Amino acid sequence: MGKRQEQLHLGAFIYYTGHHHAGWRHPESGVEGMFDVKFYQKLAQTAERGKFDMLFFADLLYATNVGQAVAGMLEPLTLLSALSAVTEKIGLTATVSTTYNTPFNVARKFSSLDHISGGRAGWNIVTSQLDLEAHNYGQPKHPEHGLRYKMAREFVDATTRLWDSWEDGALVLDRVSGQFADESKVRPVDYSGEWYSTKGPLNVPRSPQGYPVLIQAGSSGPGQDFAASIGEVIFTAQQSLEAAKIFYESVNSKLGDYGRERGSLKIMPGLSPILGATEEEAKRRYQELQELIPAAHIVGFLSGFLGVDLSSYSLDDQLPDIPDPVEASNGMKSRVQLIMDMARKDKLSMRELGSRMLGARGHLQFVGTPVQLADLIELWFEDYGCDGFNIMAPVLPGGLDDFVHYVVPILQQRGLFREDYTGDTLRDHLGLERPSEGHFRNKRPVVQEQA
Repeated sequence: MGKRQEQLHLGAFIYYTGHHHAGWRHPESGVEGMFDVKFYQKLAQTAERGKFDMLFFADLLYATNVGQAVAGMLEPLTLLSALSAVTEKIGLTATVSTTYNTPFNVARKFSSLDHISGGRAGWNIVTSQLDLEAHNYGQPKHPEHGLRYKMAREFVDATTRLWDSWEDGALVLDRVSGQFADESKVRPVDYSGEWYSTKGPLNVPRSPQGYPVLIQAGSSGPGQDFAASIGEVIFTAQQSLEAAKIFYESVNSKLGDYGRERGSLKIMPGLSPILGATEEEAKRRYQELQELIPAAHIVGFLSGFLGVDLSSYSLDDQLPDIPDPVEASNGMKSRVQLIMDMARKDKLSMRELGSRMLGARGHLQFVGTPVQLADLIELWFEDYGCDGFNIMAPVLPGGLDDFVHYVVPILQQRGLFREDYTGDTLRDHLGLERPSEGHFRNKRPVVQEQA
């Protein structure tokens, strides 16, 4: 197989002041600016200087353990609207849960962001994962995993119908005749589903991209099916090139079930780099960060994710025999499976396992030089393990600065990454078509998950 003709894609994943669990404690973190828009404006401008496809913000609908762990975050759509004013090209993507929202609100907010930014909006579609989130929205319990995905399909269907309620060219704006819009091109959706209903039309005209770019972050079976049916980018956690290639082929093989072609969905694993001028310096930086993780947080993390109280076990022992946590989990099943695979395959102690997970939350962690990192990115891309990466700096702002300053130029020199933007919208950057009315509904019927 020859060299790939297309170039890779890069996202800058902003999470607190770095993805490392204890990164906020590092002296180079910008934690003091965590609730200051100026902190994020500088990050956005750094990523745009590096010609990244997109800036990506996670969102959590709860705050917990605020005494010792970094917690709380600005609402991402509000923040991205502010960042659109200080950037020109970079995509602006945010996580918004289908479980604790309504289609009309989501359709309106993302359409507004797409207008405000000139066509740079992207929606990371998640279903949330914890009862803590349910409690904040007046619900006694978080819906079951498979049900959440069925609800999410209906939610997205209703949302895209709202975006379609205004045709292109509906605005007339004729001062002389007094005609504001062509009423024949604006119509209600009258949507009534099992879980959601909305009359419409949306009160925002069709936006520059038609739909914001639709992003999905689940890697479980239902998550892959969901991504294959409507996703245009999928974020995933992969620990090895072998596993990444299997996942890449699995998702791409499902596209045909929905009448879609390969290339209509970009797969971007998470990558958390710790860089140094030499391997020794990178390892020293890694060790500095690992030493900041309290032992109690390791126990709490593993117990919470696996659904078993591990406080009575020694951290220096391997995981005890426990009931299948993947089957029992109602949260991120793919991440629980990754934890179990990592523990068994590498025979890790609980201390090693927890520290590795808290270093990058299950995503690929790299420790080495910029050239070595560029080699890894090139290998994964050329060997079809991905279409690019979501860069998860362990400490911000320095981790993103280092990647842009040291790694991006190497990727550009090798012809793997753009030297400048060639379009204006996020769809332009990703090489995705602008969806016509009914884009996803015109595909083959959705394949239902097995019960």
